[in-house]
Amino acid sequence: MLNGRPRHRDDVLFHLRTRSPHELWLVIVDASASTRRHQALSDAKGLLAQLFDEAYRQRARLALLTASGNLPKWQVQGLKASAGLRNWLDGLGAGGGTPLLAALGEAGQWLTARQKRFPAEQQRLLLVTDGRLKDWSRLSALDCPGLLIDIERGPIRLGRAKVMAAELQAEYRHIDDMA
Repeated sequence: MLNGRPRHRDDVLFHLRTRSPHELWLVIVDASASTRRHQALSDAKGLLAQLFDEAYRQRARLALLTASGNLPKWQVQGLKASAGLRNWLDGLGAGGGTPLLAALGEAGQWLTARQKRFPAEQQRLLLVTDGRLKDWSRLSALDCPGLLIDIERGPIRLGRAKVMAAELQAEYRHIDDMA
């Protein structure tokens, strides 16, 4: 180029930008009544606020599913992280039952459809739970790497979240061990 003017044909051809594929962070939050004990959900909200800020900085997409009451509820499905998530997080409360198994099933179906639509997208799962479910049959792993954060607190811990992480083939961490 000469003073910004093209001299050769290659100077005016359109070149595709090379960029890495998008990331999708699927976050499932157990907000059942048992997570109110010992400020477990409050501490998880602090961790989620950090996660949302990090997703915003990395320009990752988020899918957010809440498991409380009778049915899981999608808050966001594959959108870029935004400041609006802070308002949702401030209003997040715990109560009702634990439709966590239904949430995992629904998330698995959603991920499968999303993978067909965006095959290059890198997907990750973050499951925040205290693991306090009455019973569950064998859980099947979702088709992406995962991390289960155990928010169970108190003097008596059942440790079911660790078993759940093993069945989901997800990495396990307790919230107290998070830096």
